[in-house]
Amino acid sequence: MNNVRLTWLGHSCFEVRSKYRLLIDPFLDSNPAATVRSTEVEPDFIAVTHGHFDHLGDTVGIARRTGCRVACIHELSQYLRSRGVLTEGMNIGGSITLGDIALTMTDACHSSSIDESGYSFDGGRAAGFIIHAGDVCIYHAGDTGLFRDMQMIGDVYKPDVAIIPIGGRYTMDAYAAALAVGMLRPRIAIPMHYNTYKRISQDPYIFASHVKKVSSANVIILEVNDYMEM
Repeated sequence: MNNVRLTWLGHSCFEVRSKYRLLIDPFLDSNPAATVRSTEVEPDFIAVTHGHFDHLGDTVGIARRTGCRVACIHELSQYLRSRGVLTEGMNIGGSITLGDIALTMTDACHSSSIDESGYSFDGGRAAGFIIHAGDVCIYHAGDTGLFRDMQMIGDVYKPDVAIIPIGGRYTMDAYAAALAVGMLRPRIAIPMHYNTYKRISQDPYIFASHVKKVSSANVIILEVNDYMEM
């Protein structure tokens, strides 16, 4: 594995940096847990898992400022185009390559209204992404509940890293997220989408203890702005 840096910017926002920089779900300026502002990031590409405010986030402002392209589900891409954003619309099971980063869109068990549109656009479906950067395969699950096809995602894509929501209420909780890791069988599991707000308070070390019972994956608990290199 070579020269890939994965940085957690808070909530579900991650930067994948290889030769190019991919920013996922850039919820920054209104995120009480984030310290990096939207004006401080310079992505080559953005990937958005779904239309909710805490995932679409600052996509429009960042994309307009930098001119970067945004990969997202078709319906969300239609909205972003109406806002003057360059998009790469796709759908579940589809794949595209942006620079040296390949994206495959996976299913997620969640809803996907476009909050900032005033619900005047169809948000399509919520999604996750398989991300190939260099020799590394990363699965960003997006917002999701536990679903059986995670076993297939593990079988087909064999992710090295699985980034999994653990917050409960709107996604899986720590226990269900650990079962997801058991199905996905990554080398590394990283929790996300927790402790941003009181309603999604979770102890990531409880998640790690559950994972130990079902998987040999190494759980890495990042602090906001921490990174790991692969």
